[in-house]
Amino acid sequence: MFLFRRSQPRVSVDRARSRTSGDRPDAVLLDVRERPEWNAGHAPGAVHMPLSKLVAGADLPTETSGRPLVVICRSGHRSQQAAKLLTQRGREAVDVKGGMNAWIAAGHPVVDERGNSGQIT
Repeated sequence: MFLFRRSQPRVSVDRARSRTSGDRPDAVLLDVRERPEWNAGHAPGAVHMPLSKLVAGADLPTETSGRPLVVICRSGHRSQQAAKLLTQRGREAVDVKGGMNAWIAAGHPVVDERGNSGQIT
């Protein structure tokens, strides 16, 4: 299946954070995990769109319009699939090596659905 080829560009969690946070981020952090995972913990400022909805052809959230995408999931597998799919649809997208597991291991912040300290499930 085409979604499993590993030819998409990848970025580190540090590069992902620098590109998607601060006063003038140059890209959007797109989290493609499912709703329960997102609710438990995600990067502050990330935009949520589950891979299952992307595969089904759903439109991306308006916050992503015209902006490069840095795609993240729990470990990096789903984000690779999503980045490839988005690139095929004409979007600029890279995925994050190691996903949210690497994000939290690097000491980057994680919040839950209420904005409190979150966890990765």
